[in-house]
Amino acid sequence: MTNSIWIQGITRSGKTTRLVEEFRRWLREQPRFVLPSPPPQQNIAPTLLIFAANDDNRRELTDRLQQEAQPQFPLLSKTPLGFISDEVLLFWPLLFQKLNLKAQFPLRLRPETEQEFATQLWRPRLEAENLLQGEITEYRFVRQTLDLMQLAGAGGIPCQDIPKILQMGAVEQSWEYNPEVTQLRGELLQQWRQWCLERGLLSYGLIYELYGQYLLHDSTYQHHLKQRYAAVFADDLDDYPGLAKSLLEFLLQEGITGVFTYNPNGKIRLGLNADPDAMLRVADACEVVEELTPVRGLAAELANPVVELVQGAVTLPPIPSSVRLVPEISRAALLRKTADTIAKAVHQGKIAPEEIVIIAPGLDAIARYTLTEILAERGITVDPLNEQRPLISSPLVRALLTLLCFLYPHLGRFLLQRDAIAEMLVILSQPTPEENNSTGIDPVRAGLLADHCYYFDLDHPQLLPGKRYPRWDRLGYKVMAVYEEIRQWIEETKAKQQEQPVTPMILLNQAIERFLWNGSNLPYSQVSALRELMETAQHFWQVDRRLRQNEKTARSQTDTIAQFIQLLRRGTITANAYPVRPWGTTQPNAVTLTTIFQYRSLRRSHKWHFWLDAGSVLWEKSGAAKLFAYELFLQDWPGFPIMPEDQIKRDEEHLERLLRDLLGRVEERLYLCHSDLAVNGVEQTGRLLSLVHGALPIFDDSTPTENAPTPTS
Repeated sequence: MTNSIWIQGITRSGKTTRLVEEFRRWLREQPRFVLPSPPPQQNIAPTLLIFAANDDNRRELTDRLQQEAQPQFPLLSKTPLGFISDEVLLFWPLLFQKLNLKAQFPLRLRPETEQEFATQLWRPRLEAENLLQGEITEYRFVRQTLDLMQLAGAGGIPCQDIPKILQMGAVEQSWEYNPEVTQLRGELLQQWRQWCLERGLLSYGLIYELYGQYLLHDSTYQHHLKQRYAAVFADDLDDYPGLAKSLLEFLLQEGITGVFTYNPNGKIRLGLNADPDAMLRVADACEVVEELTPVRGLAAELANPVVELVQGAVTLPPIPSSVRLVPEISRAALLRKTADTIAKAVHQGKIAPEEIVIIAPGLDAIARYTLTEILAERGITVDPLNEQRPLISSPLVRALLTLLCFLYPHLGRFLLQRDAIAEMLVILSQPTPEENNSTGIDPVRAGLLADHCYYFDLDHPQLLPGKRYPRWDRLGYKVMAVYEEIRQWIEETKAKQQEQPVTPMILLNQAIERFLWNGSNLPYSQVSALRELMETAQHFWQVDRRLRQNEKTARSQTDTIAQFIQLLRRGTITANAYPVRPWGTTQPNAVTLTTIFQYRSLRRSHKWHFWLDAGSVLWEKSGAAKLFAYELFLQDWPGFPIMPEDQIKRDEEHLERLLRDLLGRVEERLYLCHSDLAVNGVEQTGRLLSLVHGALPIFDDSTPTENAPTPTS
């Protein structure tokens, strides 16, 4: 077999299929041998290294390759960040020897915990410098600064070079590029880096830096690396960080077989640690370069005219009947008309729900709720794709956090409110399916109990007996019984805590089993929220335990719990526990609802597309925010400031890639859903308006007609 192959092609041109074919071919050409038992070390087959851009794509690719692999060839399937993280942990003894660190097993920090502890570490310096101005909040400054460390690490750039790069890339003397601010960022990052290393805590930015600056170029590590893998198969290199280029080039230089795919219309994560142009240079190290030319979906007839149109073509190219306009004046009317159009087409048998996707540049809660409810009324399920809501938005999570405030002392000052207590009583009192005759506490009675039976105390808040309410008889016997059960459980648990204290994770688990689980089948969204809560709590207390081992003045457990509750209430943690999907990749007979970024990232395709808010300016940004100053950390950055005209060109190229990519993912029909006014009442001014004005509108009865007259321009 040829040692290395580069497969390049546009969306759905067959790149992954070709990678699987080469994988199958590589297996056929390997000598078949039977491993003795126990196998000598020299007869153990090397591992096949599989890379994918994200975890969802990784699982799908692994499923396809596992069907082909022989038992003697184990597969290691990773995302680039996942592989780098595992390597840093695996070779940590080598790293702490090189860096002269304390010998302790490292702990990975989640982004939200990284933000929390970096803010605490930097706050005294930020208050002393008094540099924060205007709209630059403490939260935004800390997040931007930490992101700079991640961008530098992903690009293989030393952390100490960040201030110099920012000063070289400054276009104008804006606050972010102020020399004092730039120098402060560099000093804070060095302080954060040292603080983490002393305690064995690893953020994503630090993981990238340790691998790129210390591990990848170490001769001992390189010796082990080339011995462990026989071949590498990497899909969608256009979404990989620049650091992955050095890794793949090393493997190829050592004679390891490589098969890679690249989509020039992808680059979905450009601005979010990916460096597509740097990864393109891996093709220079490959012996064979293949160009796949098939054009799929509506891209064959629409891609070129649509791109010309949004880029300001003088003449209006003809828009085929496969593109239709769903027009309305207000956005509320647009949401209803969009749902009505989908429902009518499904009920007439023109399309199945699972063949439809609604794509929006940004999904606000109103749009999500409206579309879901209207379609549900018509018997059509909506499947939000990779929906990530703040964990605190779950009533179950809020109830459990309120419950913690009763179980530990000194949490009554800021963390307990009567409305939250009433909600807790409602949630914790819901009967299980086996208790059909039981009655939970309704919101009205819960409010009365919270008003009359909650005893406010800064140190020891309590729920008093229900009979303290003068008209307790009006609440009903069953409600009073349920309330007393909750109150008694709190009192008994507090008493046990005084005798034998346990961690908050144990109490949360006991509360879930007692009040929420009860052997019932909770909806997957609730199970996901509870699982993420427990994973977050476990991670938080692991880090807290590590800090207590390294800090001279240990915090009290109450302070730690208060910090944990406040962290969740800020909404920085989302309910997205593994696995993302309960079964398979999508729900059957459901319309998919997603953002542009999520849809492109998961690389799906559907027969019908409904592009929501087609006139919005957010389409030009694909709904995904770019990290601050990301252009300066791309490996091809020439070292000069990014001028406004350069940024305009980048935006145009991005919009063209987005349109060509999405049009390749729609098979039959595209609906442009446009309202004259945005959700805030402002007139829409996006770049797709020229396409909107050229499309054929649907009739008022929501039934598309193939022979509708072409509107005059």
